[in-house]
Amino acid sequence: MLHHSILETLPRELQKEALERIQVMRFPAGKILFRAGEHCQGLPLMLSGAVKVQMTGVSGNSIVLYRMGADDICTLSIGCLMTGCGYRAEAFVEEESEAAMVPRGLFDRLMDQSAAFRLGIMESYGRRLDDLMLLVEEVAFRRMDERLEEWLEARRSPIHITHQELAVELGTAREVVSRLLKELERKDRVQLSRGRIDVKGL
Repeated sequence: MLHHSILETLPRELQKEALERIQVMRFPAGKILFRAGEHCQGLPLMLSGAVKVQMTGVSGNSIVLYRMGADDICTLSIGCLMTGCGYRAEAFVEEESEAAMVPRGLFDRLMDQSAAFRLGIMESYGRRLDDLMLLVEEVAFRRMDERLEEWLEARRSPIHITHQELAVELGTAREVVSRLLKELERKDRVQLSRGRIDVKGL
């Protein structure tokens, strides 16, 4: 029996139909769930694990838009299902994950026939939109050195991450991250080694 909070908003008969039609899928770490340009086949409801959604620009630089864990809903898929447009980003499985896939036809029916389900979907979409607006504000209006230091401070040392992976987290180029980390190392605030950052004090 699968459990996801959005399904609990459905009236009993609709919930029974949904559970009969939903397919539970398991994904190994490293799998790409969808890529930019692909069309959405349904709405993934996360049951367990961790999935990262990121966008890559024409420059080749990437940025993490959001992450999904247990009981989350894929916001990008909601938008694609409602507009009919393809994905604008890709989803990468960070930890072995399990998701319930709501087919497009069933999603449309649930949105049409259950006000509580529709409200839950829109609330989820709205919360994620707020998070993305904060991300835009961070990227557009804050200095990268400040964002880097804040990111490092928020994690336990040592941090096992490459400069490229950190650049994706912050939405910048690897060269920028490497330069800023070298400056912090010069000031004896971090110690760098391959795939690892030891924070001494920021």
